[in-house]
Amino acid sequence: MNKNHYVAIMAGGIGSRFWPMSRTAYPKQFLDILHTGRTLIQGTYDRYLQFIPNENIYVVTSAEYAGIVKKQLPDLPAENILCEPSRKNTAPCIAYISYKLQQLNEEGLLICAPADHLILDAPAFTKVCMDAFNFVQNINALVTLGIKPTYANTGYGYIQHDLMPVADDIYKVKTFTEKPNQELAKTFLASGDFLWNAGIFVWKIRTIVQAFETYLPEMSEVFVSEKSHFNTPAEQEAIERIYPQCTNISIDYGIMEKANNVYVLPSSFGWSDLGTWNSAYENMEKDYFSNAVAGKNVMIIDATHNVVHADDQKLVLLQGLDDFIIVDTKDVLLICKKDKEQEIKEYVAEVKRNKGDKFL
Repeated sequence: MNKNHYVAIMAGGIGSRFWPMSRTAYPKQFLDILHTGRTLIQGTYDRYLQFIPNENIYVVTSAEYAGIVKKQLPDLPAENILCEPSRKNTAPCIAYISYKLQQLNEEGLLICAPADHLILDAPAFTKVCMDAFNFVQNINALVTLGIKPTYANTGYGYIQHDLMPVADDIYKVKTFTEKPNQELAKTFLASGDFLWNAGIFVWKIRTIVQAFETYLPEMSEVFVSEKSHFNTPAEQEAIERIYPQCTNISIDYGIMEKANNVYVLPSSFGWSDLGTWNSAYENMEKDYFSNAVAGKNVMIIDATHNVVHADDQKLVLLQGLDDFIIVDTKDVLLICKKDKEQEIKEYVAEVKRNKGDKFL
């Protein structure tokens, strides 16, 4: 393994579209959504451990989740759990790890990736990451992994790239497009030069630091002003001072959509961002009637195409429902049509208005 290779696993989100399993105090990255025996962050950690030294794996998370990360990833060095004092989107998160690592290793290469994605083909993923590392080693490039689309998905952002590669299967990015409507998604799929945006990035640490200096100079200045405290006992106090001064902005908006040295590597490694119950349904085992069930004591009678999540200790008997999401927790029962899943965030907001934070 290469001592110059690093990964930052971003694990600070709250996963509200997986409510009521995902809660503010215990969000989806720490759950076994697919009933595999490993949580999403554990699966992500396992994947990177195959080709990145354990001491070079970092988790950036909200301060309130540090204890959960320690419990779920006991082999990760405690000092590699970086605590954000507030949620400010991905740009401050990536700035934090980048300026910290710059003080440790000027030659470092860094992957920044979400904690809660599903990747089924780990060897193919390793190869893509190593190809990206090899490319950025020799060029000041910001690389993003693009997923070859298999259907006209309206829930993902898209990346359009040039038709001629600049290296083996690596292309210059032309445009980023937010989630399209169905017709536009079909057009993207037919064109052949659009990919799904996986939100996984690879670059030299010095390249991304230069990008912050150019495109987010105010944020850069705040981190530079405190850089002497990174990798010391005063680091957390410095971060507490830095974050209130940072804009709430994603790395996509802040840098990737502005920079002229952005490249994409088209990939196929069984990826899903597991953003919704439908995406979980697609990746779970199904019974003869196409029901996806997580729970040892779920009985289904005359019901089809449902996704069911229930505690192993509880008997759940389901009759007569088709195409529903049924999630039963100790204090909340959700029964929702699968085609209404995009509205779950609205339902959560309604719960908050009517019941406060108790069930969130």
